[in-house]
Amino acid sequence: MAGDDIAYLSAAELVGLYRTGKLSPVEVAEALFARLDDLQPKLNAFCVVDRDGALAAARAAEARWRAGQTLSPVDGVPATIKDLMLTRGLPTLRGSHLIDPNQDWSEDSPAVARLKEAGAVILGKTTTPEFGWIAVGDSPLTGITRNPWNLQHTPGGSSAGAAAACAAGIGVLNLGSDGAGSIRIPACFSGVFGIKPTFGRVPAYPPSPMGLLSHHGPLCRSVADAAAMLDVIGRPDPRDPYWLPTPDASFLDGLDGGVKGWKIGFSRDLGYARVDPEIAASVAAAAKQFEALGAQVDEVGKIFDSPREALLTLWGAGAARIVAGIPAERLKQCDPGFVAVCEAGAKIGAVEYLGADLARTALGRTMGAFHEEYDLLLTPMMPVPALPVGEDLNSPDDQHWVDWSPFSYPFNMTRQPAASIPCGLTSSGLPIGLQIVGRLHADARVLRAARAFETTQPVRRPPIS
Repeated sequence: MAGDDIAYLSAAELVGLYRTGKLSPVEVAEALFARLDDLQPKLNAFCVVDRDGALAAARAAEARWRAGQTLSPVDGVPATIKDLMLTRGLPTLRGSHLIDPNQDWSEDSPAVARLKEAGAVILGKTTTPEFGWIAVGDSPLTGITRNPWNLQHTPGGSSAGAAAACAAGIGVLNLGSDGAGSIRIPACFSGVFGIKPTFGRVPAYPPSPMGLLSHHGPLCRSVADAAAMLDVIGRPDPRDPYWLPTPDASFLDGLDGGVKGWKIGFSRDLGYARVDPEIAASVAAAAKQFEALGAQVDEVGKIFDSPREALLTLWGAGAARIVAGIPAERLKQCDPGFVAVCEAGAKIGAVEYLGADLARTALGRTMGAFHEEYDLLLTPMMPVPALPVGEDLNSPDDQHWVDWSPFSYPFNMTRQPAASIPCGLTSSGLPIGLQIVGRLHADARVLRAARAFETTQPVRRPPIS
């Protein structure tokens, strides 16, 4: 089988070929490393490549498949790890010169540990902007990560390398994190599927300075791959006091059950967002598609006032905590935009922070009431196409990157599951995404709706492939 064919196989397809002996984990790893070697100079999606470790894991998986003693449904499937998650034996530099690479790297974050226990083959670590602070792929440590659909555009961030690798046919199971949109934004810009699960569904350690805003989750090329990955990484870990009990059923169970009879709300702009007309039309057509799938879709317009100021208070305080105690001279090595956010965050007082947290809780109550009537909420994922590389604001009216991502961060504040699924391309060939939001803990319902919509869409691959 040719390398390009292997590159876009799903986890289920790979496992099926492993089972019959028509393909081996070692062959797959070697093919993907060849692809990585070819595309990395163009994309800059990886900051660490673990060729020796991955091939050793692939050989072990191959032996298990031959012996009929596999560890999980993703045994031998290639994976990547965002460089905000600890990975034993590899440095976790978080896109920053502030992190000393010469230290003990002997611990895995929970999701990384679960992937290894399941037999996944970890190819390496993917790029992130400094400490994941922004929704583009630029880092003072690793440079600019580029979009496989157009190298002059960002893949989005902060799970930038994860999304770029996924779209380019390098990673199958890609682990990202999302504190204000950092899984869903790059999933949208890069034309892949990404889900921010319910907070606590995927245990996290060390804890994020962003607190309850930060979620870990999958970026994959198919909904089924994300569901299979979530089964693995969603298992408990005692290092996270917020972990949720493992669901009784697999997220793959009932995935193809459809949405017939469901009641779905569709908001074009949440009452406060400006949306590019081309994107608005594509997302409206996607919402209409749910009617064809048998759901009742009601246009709902405004649900809540913009929570921008509360988000920026929570986010700014978290950013300031990251650099607390670091001398000003060392901060000169950092992204100036990140430093500015940290300086503003350091001025936030406890009373202001607690007020923002109360606003977050109130927003959660509002969405809880919304889901008493509606199974799901549909919105555009991003109101603009992927930004050109090197830019972090979309228009002169923007003061902060969250101004061009108004649909993402509210659902970090509410801790709800939310996903981005491709729903078209702009006239210039850049991906458009639909956001699917579910009630708290209804991750399976979001995945099922995404899968139903996925069946209506053509296969889209970036021209770099």
